[in-house]
Amino acid sequence: MKILFKNARILTMADSNIFDGHLVVTDNRISYVGKQLPSGMFDQVIDCEGNLLMPGFKNAHTHSAMTFLRSKADDSSLQDWLFNEIFPREANLHEGCIKELTKVAILEYLSSGVTAVLDQYFYPQEFADTCNEFGFRSVSLAMYDPKARPVEEILRLIRDNNKPSSLATFVIGLHSEYTPTDEMFETTIKLLETTKSPYYVHLSETQKEVDECYERRKMSPMEFFDSLHMFDNGGAIFHGVYLSDNDIEIIKKHDITVVSNPSSNMKLASGIADVTKLLNKGVRVALGTDGPASNNALDMFREMYLATGLQKLKHNNPVSIPAYEVLKMATINGAYAMGLKDADTLEVGKLADLIMIDLYRPSMQPINNIINNLVYSGEKDCVKLTMINGKILYRDGKFYVGEDIKDIYKKVQLLTEELNKIK
Repeated sequence: MKILFKNARILTMADSNIFDGHLVVTDNRISYVGKQLPSGMFDQVIDCEGNLLMPGFKNAHTHSAMTFLRSKADDSSLQDWLFNEIFPREANLHEGCIKELTKVAILEYLSSGVTAVLDQYFYPQEFADTCNEFGFRSVSLAMYDPKARPVEEILRLIRDNNKPSSLATFVIGLHSEYTPTDEMFETTIKLLETTKSPYYVHLSETQKEVDECYERRKMSPMEFFDSLHMFDNGGAIFHGVYLSDNDIEIIKKHDITVVSNPSSNMKLASGIADVTKLLNKGVRVALGTDGPASNNALDMFREMYLATGLQKLKHNNPVSIPAYEVLKMATINGAYAMGLKDADTLEVGKLADLIMIDLYRPSMQPINNIINNLVYSGEKDCVKLTMINGKILYRDGKFYVGEDIKDIYKKVQLLTEELNKIK
């Protein structure tokens, strides 16, 4: 399959330059990007009419199937939210739930320009199967659990899914410092040594979490994981709101990505991560929405706006984090955090994971600076087309996922009503 996108504005994200040109996708990879209109035969020609082609957004921290908890457990602190609202309802989850709940999340991702997610939730193989079925790219955390997910299952997840052609792959992670048992830590360390996987975990999300870790361990969560050598293969931390200077040095030492979640942290009043300080220290920062229970949207445009806006407020400095830096966080830095180094930019040989932004939306007009428009006035309604792995899955308000959208919504509503009954 050979598709020509002609008459486009193109932002490759290799740098901040935007040029008028054309792009060709052959099968699942980009085979041409340039100013000269290529000749030859094409299976499909799409006239972009001056709209913008750019890499898709990478949502580097989410819990997709938490859609059943959207707007169900709001206006609570993190600890109350988790232990009194979320965990009791998640106890109702069973095999078959994740597939349907994930479908709604994927529709939201596609319609808002997200081409890959780093997901962490129950029944990860079911999530991966759903992503494969819909043609959506994902990286999931394989989290050891002696009852639900023993060592053999973790190794099987990685062996069966981590192939060069896979859309859905796995890495090793845990929920946090405060939920696993000592045995879970010990076994996860052995799994990291065996698989050479990078490590992913919620970390320093609240002051309470950090204070209690000091009480238990006499060190910060980051220092604790470093003492266990769990980040020796790199990886990422989710949130990172309360990081000490020593934590930051550990992050730099292991080339760890910090995935900031401004909407979720703001809504739960967890705090504002000092992204400005992290960037100034040379730390790579990516963006994630967190799950639809705490956000409640899966909207990277909102994350970009808050990522820069909250830093300007925190530092009383309107020049904190320019728009292009935020756009990097939402695209290429997220790709790096996920290990998707072939899906970061629009260059020849890279995976054809791209989006088209409608520059004729009112929020994109007039055009003074397209990058600033994306970050400061952009909205998910600006997404005109989403392509993943060379296939168009969303275009002009229509989904191409092989299922009737209304049927998906109906099934999820019934499932949601069932799961939200606390026993």
